[in-house]
Amino acid sequence: MSFSVSLPLDDDGFLRRECPSCEQEFKWHDGPTDDRPEGEIEPLVYWCPLCGESAGPDSWWTQAQLEYIQQSAMPHVHNAIGRELRRAFRGRKGISVKTTATDLPVPDALHETNDMVIVLPPCHPWEPVKVPERNGCQLHCLVCGSPFAI
Repeated sequence: MSFSVSLPLDDDGFLRRECPSCEQEFKWHDGPTDDRPEGEIEPLVYWCPLCGESAGPDSWWTQAQLEYIQQSAMPHVHNAIGRELRRAFRGRKGISVKTTATDLPVPDALHETNDMVIVLPPCHPWEPVKVPERNGCQLHCLVCGSPFAI
């Protein structure tokens, strides 16, 4: 079973993310920029620009995104379970399966604010991030984890 869920981007094309280590929020660009070198591959892990810890690509959801995805999935899951139950018991004597449609609530759409400032790491400038406004602090490259100062 598969289904897609759209998450909102800000006006600059950035998606809000949450570090699984420090739980701080930042944003990364949804897709590489035009400056990306040809042949550059997607990293196996990403690095938090705020704390410098790494995690796999599917580890960066915010709590609000996870709730939205889960609520969006429930009607699909409910329908799939009903289909499979009907299929499993089809043609069996003395057993009938009747499922009823349930009006599951549709989650409220997420909205993305245009907050934070864009930062380009010197080592991978084609992978910009947005971070809360801070002056004179150390950040880390999203792609390789190298520290740099802003």
